Amino acid sequence: MITADGIRAAVPDVRRLRVLRAVAEHGSFAAAAAELRYTPSAVSQQIAALERECGAVLVDRGPRGARLTQAGAVLDRHAALVLGQLAAARAELDDLARVRGGSLRLAAFESAWTALVPAAVAGFRERHPEVRLHLAEEDPVPAVAAVRAGGCDLAVVFEPNALDAAALQGLQRTAVARDPLWAVLPAGHRLAGAARVPLAALEGEPWVAPTAFCAGVVRAACRDAGFEPDIVFSSADYGAVQGFVAAGAGVALVPYLALTGNARVAARPLTGPPPARTLAAITAADGPRPATATAMLDVLCAAAATLVAAARAQS
Repeated sequence: MITADGIRAAVPDVRRLRVLRAVAEHGSFAAAAAELRYTPSAVSQQIAALERECGAVLVDRGPRGARLTQAGAVLDRHAALVLGQLAAARAELDDLARVRGGSLRLAAFESAWTALVPAAVAGFRERHPEVRLHLAEEDPVPAVAAVRAGGCDLAVVFEPNALDAAALQGLQRTAVARDPLWAVLPAGHRLAGAARVPLAALEGEPWVAPTAFCAGVVRAACRDAGFEPDIVFSSADYGAVQGFVAAGAGVALVPYLALTGNARVAARPLTGPPPARTLAAITAADGPRPATATAMLDVLCAAAATLVAAARAQS
């Protein structure tokens, strides 16, 4: 830095400010050296270098020890503030690394809020109560765009969806779970009492289906079973799908983690290997990913494993 009169003024070195603080606290080079694990000669050299940087005598060296000059006292007062702020920053960074503070911004699609995300949030808050959570409901495309733009730390998405490989380039995708589809029938349906439902047995039924890519999963499952579903109503809301089934409008295939527990429907596993949707988490690449996102990813996978295991136990 160049001052107004053309004299070059160096910014004081932080390490030398620590030496000055130790001298001020202990009143001698020898005691400061013992605290800092330096030699007294090294302390003297550091103070001399700091005086050259500041262009002022900072320490009076006498037979009774070392005392700060007026200039030294001014610099020591500011050094205490600077070093205190650096220590606070270090502590805050340590808290972030250990997930003892900071924040997490999570976005997830609509039906993830039925069971998976609430279970993960509860587990995360139990482990990391100091972290501030910012939660949002978003479809996969805007959620992933928010991760790419830095406005979101973790996005929970279903697959297949409208995202292609280019949309995920440079991001980290982690498979969370395969969520099996279950048959959802009106409570009075002829198969409502069955332990497992053959999908082919639902041929000829009116169907209530989801929309977009989720509808494609249902159609493909029915075609694999040998028929084309007669879809009489569609909704992007799995809660609405189950509501229409409860009203007797038709039957449906609903992901296990989107089941709402409606008492007027019978939710049954399918016979054979079930069709499923894939749930995944999208984060930034490993380098810039915050520790809070990594911690949530672990909790999310554990919650999904527990919930899906319950589905297998009932199959």
